[in-house]
Amino acid sequence: MFADRAKVFIKSGKGGDGHVSFRRELYVPNGGPDGGDGGKGGDIIFEVDEGLNTLTDFRHVRKYVAESGEEGGKRRCHGANGQDLVIKVPEGTVVYDDESGKVITDMSGENRREVILRGGRGGCGNMHYATSTMQVPKYAQPGQPAQELWVRLELKVIADVGLVGFPNVGKSTFLSRVTNARPKIANYHFTTLNPNLGVVDLEEGGFVIADIPGLIEGASEGVGLGHEFLRHIERTRVLIHMVDAASVEGRDPLEDIRKINAELAAYDPSLLDRPQVIAANKMDALYVEEGGEDPVERLRRAFAPQGIEVFAISAVSGQGLKELLHHVSGLLHKTDLKPVVFEKEFDTSTLRGDSNLPYEVTRDEDGAFRVEGPRVEKMLGYTNLDSEKGFEFFQRFLKETGILAELEAAGIEDGDTVRLYGLEFDYYK
Repeated sequence: MFADRAKVFIKSGKGGDGHVSFRRELYVPNGGPDGGDGGKGGDIIFEVDEGLNTLTDFRHVRKYVAESGEEGGKRRCHGANGQDLVIKVPEGTVVYDDESGKVITDMSGENRREVILRGGRGGCGNMHYATSTMQVPKYAQPGQPAQELWVRLELKVIADVGLVGFPNVGKSTFLSRVTNARPKIANYHFTTLNPNLGVVDLEEGGFVIADIPGLIEGASEGVGLGHEFLRHIERTRVLIHMVDAASVEGRDPLEDIRKINAELAAYDPSLLDRPQVIAANKMDALYVEEGGEDPVERLRRAFAPQGIEVFAISAVSGQGLKELLHHVSGLLHKTDLKPVVFEKEFDTSTLRGDSNLPYEVTRDEDGAFRVEGPRVEKMLGYTNLDSEKGFEFFQRFLKETGILAELEAAGIEDGDTVRLYGLEFDYYK
């Protein structure tokens, strides 16, 4: 079964923690800090694989986790970096954030490889935090946490021209006749379940045409395999409506076109803004009784005022195919040649903040509590404690970071003094 949608869980690697250690050598009784840095976590990378044309593999594996970085070691040893995880996808795969439905990336065009989730940075070892006032830092920076996300993958076929029509109107036969594609052909409804791609070669240049599986009424509402088929039309720049002009199955070709356009408009109204052409197929089987109405002329009267050309063709005998293809080529040259690429709407870098900088709670000889570390120092650098709002932010910071809870666990009581880099205040619950 063709698979063009999948939902998977992806997670980058956590950064390795920085290490806390001190030099311990003969004749060096009071060696300084020598804790090494943690390694970087592995990234989650999506890469286009030309050999893939479905998302079937993602039905069997739904969880992808990159390797975490190793913890730093003694003697300034750096932890090993986690290995990146490269996920291969077919060209045309659009990656969505599953919760918001926003586009993370479109793996098509020049975008062949993209880092979707970055691994956490490794934490700094305690050797980085030695200062003139803090010569024996007993803390190190934890590794940055991993990023994780549920994503939805959708494969949207990349083709210049979309071939649409109701089942059994001859689309597969047409594609096999005008391109190098070899689709399965049989006289049954829904014979085609996969979008078939073929290349049309003309003197003025070729183009790619996709046989979009037969649509039915209600397709835009998900009836049958409607959504699975309609999403492949989104990248096309020209649409060929194929109808059974001979009404072999008793269908009205004019009504068929109107119904399919209604389904396209319900799914995405912009689809009707693209150039269209009508291929009235099965002319080899057409019989018009004397005095009867020619179905091709009927189609021309209905759609010529809209600027839509109608071509009488036979996919079996080859009648009218060359004229149709040259007209389609002309439409493509008049339209924007840039392929349809879905713009990025979701930035995965926003999934992580700077909440993993370290701090340490200690107690001075006079009984006062001291809170120090890069996290506190960074906060004080952008907070004005002289203002009322700044002091309110400072109080929230102590509570939300867990510093207040740690002070209480250390036995702080009302009236005790707290020191932060030269600042002092009394604690009251």
